[in-house]
Amino acid sequence: MGENVMSILSGLRRRLPSCMAAAALLILFACTAAAQDYPTRAIRLVVPFPAGAGPDQVARMIAQHLRDTMGQPVVVENRTGALGSIGAQEVARSAPDGYTLLMATNTTHAANVAMVRRLSYDPVADFAPVGRVITTAMVLLVKPDFPARTVQEFIAYGRSRNGELTAGYGSGAAQMSIAQLRRFGDVRTVAVSYRGVPQAAGDVISGNLSLSFADYAIALAQIQGGLLRGIGVTAATRTELMPDLPPLAEAMPGFDVTIWYGLVAPAGTPGSVVTRLAGATQAWLAMPETRSRLLGIGLNPAFLPPAEFDPFIRAEVQRWTANAKAAGIEPE
Repeated sequence: MGENVMSILSGLRRRLPSCMAAAALLILFACTAAAQDYPTRAIRLVVPFPAGAGPDQVARMIAQHLRDTMGQPVVVENRTGALGSIGAQEVARSAPDGYTLLMATNTTHAANVAMVRRLSYDPVADFAPVGRVITTAMVLLVKPDFPARTVQEFIAYGRSRNGELTAGYGSGAAQMSIAQLRRFGDVRTVAVSYRGVPQAAGDVISGNLSLSFADYAIALAQIQGGLLRGIGVTAATRTELMPDLPPLAEAMPGFDVTIWYGLVAPAGTPGSVVTRLAGATQAWLAMPETRSRLLGIGLNPAFLPPAEFDPFIRAEVQRWTANAKAAGIEPE
């Protein structure tokens, strides 16, 4: 038993009546033993976005690795809606035992603070960061026969339509991208909310929307399949996967929407459990085949351990809140 546990036991004996101290000791011993044996049953990994979305693809890769290394089933569940806040709230209220995890993103753990009215969870206080997994960006997508082909042509065409273009979003990053079209390009659109990015991209394909923004994991497949065409990327630089697509910032200085995914657990999850999950995730990202697979769908492996992921999330909340305010986004 570690010195920190012995210190807790000593404090309990001094401050509590003997019967209460005994009960507390039993609970403490049980929790300590459970953390040391973790995991002993199936783990649930909640994805707050639809199947096929970028976070879902990454979650299923991680789930397979955790199954292989921890010897227990890892069940991926898609709990969608309200820009990911429904799934995030569910995990925040779950038992802090390591058996319910969340595939968090910049939407659930940064943008939603400014974009969702009366958010039902606190992205900092209600979660224990496990580790950031990837960073990526988004692509402005249109149908192949869309009149504009370059960013400059898109801006000119969008301005000429006087706000008639419809733009779908299914994440905070997509909503922010639409807002930055207005802020930096003076391209006004009718923004339409979806349960997820794949659904918005699907309505562009069907002709029900003029445009949408999708992360590389979705956009790349649609572009390669000839179903959609990319105009530009929201990152500050070009990507090797789509070298022909320029950053939107080249024609709209200041345009920048970078996104990330990571694992979190409910606040109060034992440190030993968080450490084990973080180590397993980092080991997975270090595998050459993992890196190749992620880069193949436009996702950059970018691990941050718990001690660094926590301040990163705090800074991201401030950054996205400031950007939302500057872009004129009102909470929904």
